[in-house]
Amino acid sequence: MIPGDFQPKRPTTGQLVKLGILGTFGLGIFVAIVLFLTFVLSAWLDRPLIFGDSGFRSGPDQPIAFPHKTHVQELGMDCTFCHRTVQKAAAASVPATGLCMTCHSAVGDGLSEIEKMRSLYEDGRSIQWVRVHRVPDHVRFVHEAHIRYFSESEGIQPSQVCQKCHGDVGKMEKVRQVETLKMGNCVSCHKENAAPTDCTTCHY
Repeated sequence: MIPGDFQPKRPTTGQLVKLGILGTFGLGIFVAIVLFLTFVLSAWLDRPLIFGDSGFRSGPDQPIAFPHKTHVQELGMDCTFCHRTVQKAAAASVPATGLCMTCHSAVGDGLSEIEKMRSLYEDGRSIQWVRVHRVPDHVRFVHEAHIRYFSESEGIQPSQVCQKCHGDVGKMEKVRQVETLKMGNCVSCHKENAAPTDCTTCHY
């Protein structure tokens, strides 16, 4: 090399360490941004990410493993037996432990989930169910109106009406959300059934 030609200086060990730390930090930020955008876009497109068995598609674990299959398929119980306000109120109530005890004070000895429920009842505590379905707080969904409309127009039982949004819960191991419950989902259903699509129908 001719004297005077450009010759890059070799970085010192300290500079290499700083560069490595900066590169690692930058890569971490980049990965975090990609994951965040992936989550937001997947939720926006109605395809939420699934993280293990507790993801959107499988349903959450509940404090007591309530077997819908047993109650619905084997015993023939209707949704309205437990969710008693669904035909007369905006919300479909979740049964109090006392309602469960009308049967399980005598039925279910030796079953761990029943014993767990009995223990809660004896202590005067409620079952802290994990919510599965939710619409935004600015949306007013009235169960009674939907149950009444489909029962009358299609001549079907309330439990069959429930399946339109909730799926066939009687066959699920764990209750999970099967419809997106996003605005487009509701508007499409309203259009198909000649229901009002004015904003104030649901937002008031």
